[in-house]
Amino acid sequence: MAETPQGQGQETLSNLLQESRSFPPPADLAADANVQADAYDAASADRLRFWEDQARRLQWEQPWSNVLDWNPPFAEWFTGGKLNAAVNCVDRHVDAGRGERVAFHWEGEPGDTRTITYADLKDMVCQAANALTELGVGKGDRVAIYMPMIPETVVAMLACARVGAVHMVVFGGFSVDALGTRLDDSEAKLVVTADGGYRRGKPSSLKPAVDDAVRDRPAVENVLVVRRTGQDVEWNEGRDVWWHDIVDRQSAEHAAEAHDSEHPLYIMYTSGTTAKPKGILHTTGGYLTQVSYTHWAVFDLKPETDVFWTAADIGWVTGHSYIVYGPLSNGATSVMYEGTPDTPHKGRFWEIVQKYGVTIAYMAPTAIRTFMKWGEEYPAQFDLSSLRVLGSVGEPINPEAYMWYRTHIGGGRTPIVDTWWQTETGAIMVTPMPGITHGKPGAAMQPIPGVVADVVDESGESVPRGQGGFIVIREPWPSMLRGIWGDPERYKKTYWSRFEGLYFPGDGAKRDEDGDLWLLGRVDDVMLVSGHNISTTEVESALVAHPNVAEAAVTGASDPVTGQAIVAFVILRSEAGDGGSGLVKELREHVAAHLGPIAKPRQILVVPELPKTRSGKIMRRLLKDVAENRELGDVSTLTDAQSIQTLQEAFQESGKSDE
Repeated sequence: MAETPQGQGQETLSNLLQESRSFPPPADLAADANVQADAYDAASADRLRFWEDQARRLQWEQPWSNVLDWNPPFAEWFTGGKLNAAVNCVDRHVDAGRGERVAFHWEGEPGDTRTITYADLKDMVCQAANALTELGVGKGDRVAIYMPMIPETVVAMLACARVGAVHMVVFGGFSVDALGTRLDDSEAKLVVTADGGYRRGKPSSLKPAVDDAVRDRPAVENVLVVRRTGQDVEWNEGRDVWWHDIVDRQSAEHAAEAHDSEHPLYIMYTSGTTAKPKGILHTTGGYLTQVSYTHWAVFDLKPETDVFWTAADIGWVTGHSYIVYGPLSNGATSVMYEGTPDTPHKGRFWEIVQKYGVTIAYMAPTAIRTFMKWGEEYPAQFDLSSLRVLGSVGEPINPEAYMWYRTHIGGGRTPIVDTWWQTETGAIMVTPMPGITHGKPGAAMQPIPGVVADVVDESGESVPRGQGGFIVIREPWPSMLRGIWGDPERYKKTYWSRFEGLYFPGDGAKRDEDGDLWLLGRVDDVMLVSGHNISTTEVESALVAHPNVAEAAVTGASDPVTGQAIVAFVILRSEAGDGGSGLVKELREHVAAHLGPIAKPRQILVVPELPKTRSGKIMRRLLKDVAENRELGDVSTLTDAQSIQTLQEAFQESGKSDE
């Protein structure tokens, strides 16, 4: 759990960054928006009835008897109700005559493509469900999925949901040990994988990691393998099964059982502060209700005409909620892309937007800042006029990254929905609404209708406008995690022990003078400088506001005078050259001018790369290790382990001060 920084006491987070820019929604979008301002009033008047109305957007085989059973901190939603997630995502659209609608435009990194309609997807899911049954997988069994971004990954998830097996997707870039610990904790019976996938222009193998992980794990009975790259793979007769051998020969008919609303749908592991990862458990009815509603509401989805693209990996919760369950439950047409944004060229994302006429795009601020670093000339080569809503996800978006995104991708006209949520919350919690909100660069704005979020101080009291503190959720919500797999005490301690009766996700936030919310990142990352609690996010945003800076990461390092001092690592835009001492001095003064002298970094290092997880998040704890000359912690989830060595060398060469 995120603990309060040492010495914080009653001091709340300093509110340093000010933002006066605001963008009203386009008039035509506002007039026809799925969600109007009265939704907030309806949810405030009767929150549970509001969520009942959203649940009715789904197909239930048996109605619920009770909306919410709340035994803090354990919730059950729509108790007594029965439904099938796969039926809601596929069958009901086919049954309604929409089978010929495209579910996925799939784009492989080498340029191969597949167009999969809802009718196609239904057949594939039914065949895979029959194959799971043949392999002895039944209701409640756990299935690990370690796959590239190919359609069979979605099919495997939906086939599990159909038969009532619990899927546990592990991102295909994770190590053998990371996969193995997840297999142990979930006690998975089957692993679904592929020979490999394509990444950065060449095949990247997956099957060898699975072989190593299951070698000493006899609980895994079978490994189901999709042939994607054609690489040679080691084969274990009797255990390994080719997807095309067992799935393709199955019947496309499968009678789906309705499962209890609280039947487990999936486990997703997040890194814990201890060595043991946390298996976040999501169940069926409440999760599907909120991801379906938020996908339709937050992105103003018009399923007949929109083409939706979440540029994330299915191995993360963003992919679960907004590539698979949200879009498919709404009958949307989505784009799914296998590879990296710079293969074979740095305009690949924008080429895909142009090719498929993408209207709604959803991606991480890290990706946006990378595009900033590469330069606006890449998106300028493509027609992006189809875009009408843009979204960001994964961490707070810096105001300047927001402005670059709006200007160079959105043509200065598209609303940006800067969404705050987590693996644990399951679905979007705080966000602008594109047809209602006057968006502010960098602000998550307001909780969605039906969610009660607040910013509180040390004692759990709401902070006044203009102050910072801790974001909490005051009331249960449908897509909330139902616990940590096999460890209810850890669930209580991690999320519910900091403030009595309140869910605390470990993030800092501030409430501005208008009452809107700004996320400030993990409380773990707050720096205590001369008695002031300063958010890394605000200092990073001030640095990115400089025209020469594409990306910045900030950490606190021990300092004999101030307690902690601010150390910053910056990546320059391509046109800035290599920086030099003059630019470093200019950047320090720039931060002081934006946030005040208290926030001036002690040290700024210009670096080529930052240490990031494979989901794109900056690993600030490793930066802290570098800044304090400590031995590095776990680097197994890094995209590029070399990046941290480069930082260590740069830091040691720079000495202790830029003065």
